[in-house]
Amino acid sequence: MPGWASWVPDGCYAAAALCDPYAGRRYNPPMIQRRLVGVVVAATVAMTLGSCGATPRPNRVIVLGLDGLDPQALDLMMSEGLMPNFARLRQEGAYGKLRAADPMLSPVLWTTIATGKDPSHHGIGHFVAAESEKGDKLPVTSTMRRVEAVWNIASDAGRRVATVGWWATWPPEAVNGLVVSDHTCYHFLLDHGETGGPQSEVTYPAELVDEIRPLIRRPDDISHVEAGRYVDVPPGFFERNFDFADDVSHLRWAVATADSYRDIGLELWNGRQPDLLMVYIEGTDSISHLFGHLFRARDLVGELATQQRRYGTAVEEIYRYADELVGHYLAVMDRDTTLLVMSDHGFKLGELHDDPSRTRDLRRISELSHRDLGILYMYGEDVKRHARIDRATQLDITPTILALLDLDVARDMPGRVLVEGLEITAPERSVGSYEKEGRRMEVTPGDAAADDRIMSHLRSLGYLDDDDTLSPRGEHNLAAIHFTAGRHREAAEIYERLLRSDPENPSLLASYAGCLGAMGRYEEALEPLGKSLELKPLNIEAYHNRAVIHERLGDREAAIADYRTAVSYRPDYQPSVEALLRLTGSAEVRPPRTSAEEEAAKLADSARNAAVRGAYAEAMGLLEQAEELAPDSVVVLQFKANVAYLAGDLDAAQKALEKALEIEPDNALFKNNLEQIDARRAGFDR
Repeated sequence: MPGWASWVPDGCYAAAALCDPYAGRRYNPPMIQRRLVGVVVAATVAMTLGSCGATPRPNRVIVLGLDGLDPQALDLMMSEGLMPNFARLRQEGAYGKLRAADPMLSPVLWTTIATGKDPSHHGIGHFVAAESEKGDKLPVTSTMRRVEAVWNIASDAGRRVATVGWWATWPPEAVNGLVVSDHTCYHFLLDHGETGGPQSEVTYPAELVDEIRPLIRRPDDISHVEAGRYVDVPPGFFERNFDFADDVSHLRWAVATADSYRDIGLELWNGRQPDLLMVYIEGTDSISHLFGHLFRARDLVGELATQQRRYGTAVEEIYRYADELVGHYLAVMDRDTTLLVMSDHGFKLGELHDDPSRTRDLRRISELSHRDLGILYMYGEDVKRHARIDRATQLDITPTILALLDLDVARDMPGRVLVEGLEITAPERSVGSYEKEGRRMEVTPGDAAADDRIMSHLRSLGYLDDDDTLSPRGEHNLAAIHFTAGRHREAAEIYERLLRSDPENPSLLASYAGCLGAMGRYEEALEPLGKSLELKPLNIEAYHNRAVIHERLGDREAAIADYRTAVSYRPDYQPSVEALLRLTGSAEVRPPRTSAEEEAAKLADSARNAAVRGAYAEAMGLLEQAEELAPDSVVVLQFKANVAYLAGDLDAAQKALEKALEIEPDNALFKNNLEQIDARRAGFDR
């Protein structure tokens, strides 16, 4: 209905010359060396056969997935001459931005890219989904995917395929070709090598693991000297036991894994000659989460200045690594090869927050800093030179790959072939669907050698928290996708089923109420909303949805009150901000009432600018002045609590929050922040 606020689901998505591609650690795997003569002979035979009129081999396609590579940061570094291989792709190929959809979580997005289907169809909705016999959450697996991936389709059509490290490819599927699953490097995490029981096969065919073993690097292989490209820390940092929660350990893991999958991909391309190769590199995402707040940040002081000195070049260097990786693959392409390079989302890099609730581990970037635009570059055979790709989405990638492989695009694939960047036309959609009746989503027993390591990895990046033990987050996300697409009844049915097994889940209750409201069942929606807020008073989406109901029922003042509560708890919550602007002309929740409060607000703003640079003493001095001017300003007191928390002064943070609660005793945000302080103290005690 025009003019009304929107319902929201809760808790989901809560041109330089080519450089030497082997600069740095020269790529020269022993197995590829052994096969070079064979590759040359094979090429000669192929040319001879071609001259005799044999059917030409279809084009070959390489897909490189670089998780989280941000187009704005890439463009900036390219303009500085730091990304010569990407500059070559742009000058000699086609490029654009690749739009993602919520939830912006890697296994969801990379499965969308690989299937041409959205999550409500492919079934992967989160990092974790299956439950073990003990009730533990386990990482998503290939058996949970409900639809055929592009490697299945190409394989069934007689094309040879190879996938390396792609999300949700364990257990490896039988294909006409090779699979190096996403669990592979977790099995080789430590010095004792590949471990595990009968569930631990990580490649297809199983014996492939022995062939690629010499190419797999472990974190301990990344020496202090080699890591010096990314970080400037004492050698003692490299003597610690491996722990994903340790920044240097995690960086060594990310680089070792990227090296491994890069080299395995090159080995398979040269040695096994697949028609389609898909290689996924995760390190660009992990390093952005760990150190993205420091990217090109200026004028830092205190602990942030120390972080900048140690880790300030890490993101820039992993981007240069990605450029070099592209150079490796450009070097092995022939004239019949098309290269696609893409990322699943971008990052808000270099942003520093004064609010610790918006970050992870104080300053580290959380998934809230994901941008919905990634990169897309196409180069080589059948690609137009210096072409722009317009409004590409992740649903377009599989149709485009199929067209490049001279295969039909199915009519049930909603995406399109990106012909504006290609010299080919979109094929006729003569195939209704590639889906098979026998395929269904199944729960796979866990991978004992990898599951705990994967979960530790995800927790250290802030992707998992305590809420992930409460309900199947993947199904919650899938319901939210139905809701966003207007399939309210389907979404409501999923929420009803989830609530039968978890009736006290506040996020599910708020989302279910949103579905009821969207279907016009306003009075009925108020009950689960009330229960949700009773269970979780700090529930911004629930306040917003209740405000929408009040507005639909004609209670304007009650709606404004709930919109204001939502904005008071999260000032950048746009659905409620827009509703307040529409209804009142202002989204300001606590406007200054006196000249003293106006001056205090200016001082608080200056304090925020100091705090984000790490100048906590300066910020606290400004806030003390502000409190003298406006002693009852909860805005000033909340700022004081945030700055004290960031500075590690938990006692001062607690004191400021307790004073704020005396003024607003029902403020759920202040109560929640006090609980966080208690939890942090408990963590220190342990």
